[in-house]
Amino acid sequence: MVQKADEKPDYHREAAFDGTGYVIGVDEAGRGPWAGPVCAAAFWVHPRHITALPAALTDSKKLTARKRAAIETDLTSSHHLYQAAFRSAADIDEGGLLPATFAAMAEAVCDVADRLLSTDPLGWGRIAMILVDGNLLPPLPYPAEAIIKGDSRSLSIAAASIIAKETRDREMARLHAVHPYYGWDSNQGYGTKAHQAGIGSHGITPHHRRSFAPIKAYLDAAHKGEA
Repeated sequence: MVQKADEKPDYHREAAFDGTGYVIGVDEAGRGPWAGPVCAAAFWVHPRHITALPAALTDSKKLTARKRAAIETDLTSSHHLYQAAFRSAADIDEGGLLPATFAAMAEAVCDVADRLLSTDPLGWGRIAMILVDGNLLPPLPYPAEAIIKGDSRSLSIAAASIIAKETRDREMARLHAVHPYYGWDSNQGYGTKAHQAGIGSHGITPHHRRSFAPIKAYLDAAHKGEA
């Protein structure tokens, strides 16, 4: 079934397991930038507090920065459970972007799952399903389903997408304070003109992804210039 442009994420996938097991949504942010970590977040929607979820909750990419921040405040000060996890530029360079992303997803999911199973707030006793945004599944110790455009279709994935995006943006702002020449507080590490200008005048940092083609090209050119 094709989703209409004005449709919003709902709870029907999670509701299918209500009473039999917990469902956790997971999404990532920051796969495309030239610098900084990739971030994944996992989110469990408490079924007894769905009506308290922000009405504007949807895919983080459809929201303004101000709206995202307001929704994140509501999500993180509620009865729901969440966790974010990073994998660094060095991790990405060493093992590849997809494995690094999957590792961050698995860490975030397992943290939320461990807390759910240790406290068992609804007495359901097991993790029934992990809902993953996209068309690929990370290695997980629980049943999982990949959902294309899941952040526009599932409330738990939509919440995870906002946590991941906001958490990574804060990290890039922190890195900008240390390396202020690349505009990371506004471009989040993507290859904007300001970022390219910073690389041209100040070189690269430990937070640049050396395995990414533009950074690799810069390093190759710099190496040839030194030869």
